[in-house]
Amino acid sequence: MLNSVKEFLNYIENERNYSQHTITAYQNDLKQFYIFLSKEEKNIRFEKIQKDDVKNFLALLFENGVSKKSISRKLASLRSYFHFLIRTEKIKSNPTLGVKSPKKEKRLPQFLDEATVNKLLDLPSAETIEGIRDRAILEILYSSGLRRSELVSLKISNIDFHSQTIKVFGKGKKDRIIPFGKIASLRLNDYLKIRKSENKVLFVNDEGGNLSTQKLYNIVKKYMSKCVEINQKSPHVLRHTFATHLLNRGADIRVVKELLGHEDLSSTQIYTHVTTDKLKKIYQQSHPKATN
Repeated sequence: MLNSVKEFLNYIENERNYSQHTITAYQNDLKQFYIFLSKEEKNIRFEKIQKDDVKNFLALLFENGVSKKSISRKLASLRSYFHFLIRTEKIKSNPTLGVKSPKKEKRLPQFLDEATVNKLLDLPSAETIEGIRDRAILEILYSSGLRRSELVSLKISNIDFHSQTIKVFGKGKKDRIIPFGKIASLRLNDYLKIRKSENKVLFVNDEGGNLSTQKLYNIVKKYMSKCVEINQKSPHVLRHTFATHLLNRGADIRVVKELLGHEDLSSTQIYTHVTTDKLKKIYQQSHPKATN
């Protein structure tokens, strides 16, 4: 089984062009499934795996308090793996067929209102190297809606100041071009003037090395903790905010989809629920017949 897992990971990396983040997630999910099976029997052969093995694995995850979202992702990993085994004629039937994903809790994305965003963007100091870097980071996150992994991998060469655009190497190894605002351009220029590293990556840590995704998360959380009341305090909140503010101000949802780098429009449509809720609230507060 372990050899077939290596072949599968090779396949999704080299032929399907999956991101390193996704490959690592698949690897961890399959390793966890392997460990689960190894407790049942020492010699694991993938052709002997049955639907009940998959269902028992998912049931154990649920009993251990793993979220429904994570369980669904692990099942998706198993489905892809067994589909690969069928495609390469290693097995004849997929043991994940008929195994249902748990129903996910519908949660609307958390986002900041415009006044709170303005407060947040003004928090980093303009007098220190760290503060100038952090001001640029927050502006770019809000101005472009980048994912955390996309921002930390940005290179200076990805920034075109003349056209005010960023070339992003996103999920699925697909490029997209994102515009950014005038203030973000100023903040980036301020940062590049005081940046001392020879690193080609745009945002660097205190030692001049690559900024990690964890460090980026900590930076954003530090400033959000000073002005934000919502529970979630992460770079992804600024991505949600970027999308929500665009739609609130009349942007076409298909344009927002392209800016976010979503594969499917359904991934973007969650933000329309947010804007609809806002419209209902305004209507109920403002229309004389709203409560009659």
